[in-house]
Amino acid sequence: MTLKEFIIPAIDIKDGKVVRLYKGEFDKVKVYNENPADMAKYFEDAGAKHIHVVDLDGALEGLSKNIKILESIVRSINIPIEFGGGLRSFEAVKAVLDLGVERVVIGSLAYQNPEEFYKIVESFPNKVIVGIDAKDGKVAIKGWTEKTEVSPLEFAKKYDDLDIFGFLFTDVSRDGVMIGANVEATVELAKNLKHPVIASGGVGSLEDVIKLYEKKEFGIFGVVVGKAIYEGKINLKEI
Repeated sequence: MTLKEFIIPAIDIKDGKVVRLYKGEFDKVKVYNENPADMAKYFEDAGAKHIHVVDLDGALEGLSKNIKILESIVRSINIPIEFGGGLRSFEAVKAVLDLGVERVVIGSLAYQNPEEFYKIVESFPNKVIVGIDAKDGKVAIKGWTEKTEVSPLEFAKKYDDLDIFGFLFTDVSRDGVMIGANVEATVELAKNLKHPVIASGGVGSLEDVIKLYEKKEFGIFGVVVGKAIYEGKINLKEI
């Protein structure tokens, strides 16, 4: 896997626009593009091999709110999309997979309703990424608004024997801050799991990406990068 393939550009959607939050706080929003489909096309043209799309409205409200926009993204590009945000039922997951999404990211549902989650994994093998959002070393759910008492590894171990694609580990305190990813916590998680781990949160430079890339043999599949690209700190075309 090349360095460019290791980077998974992020498109976070709120109120129909491409935005970034600061530390997962919904009242600290910066708009970067009015058209998510155009942004997706730009990433594809820049050489991205897959794209990470999040429905922030859906994550907060527990119901996918930007399905039409997701559909327009799917139609505009030919590379795989992983999608999360508001997927709290079997029907919601089926609907986005039917649209042409390659993989779904599920976090809150896996924590709150394991039975429904098992049904989804059984029906869609290798299509599910378990989303692990961490705040102060504990799993956070419901769009990062509610913190549990479960550790990321404890949570991941529950599902590591299932036919999932892997895990997405986000250090919420670093998200949108560009202070560097939590390499140590990501590696520790990946070392202790059978499935690959995608890193997320905090990347501010190409050097931050390289630090994770150098640890990929431990089971790190890639890293989701958002703000660093939007702010011009990382130029996909030049890598």
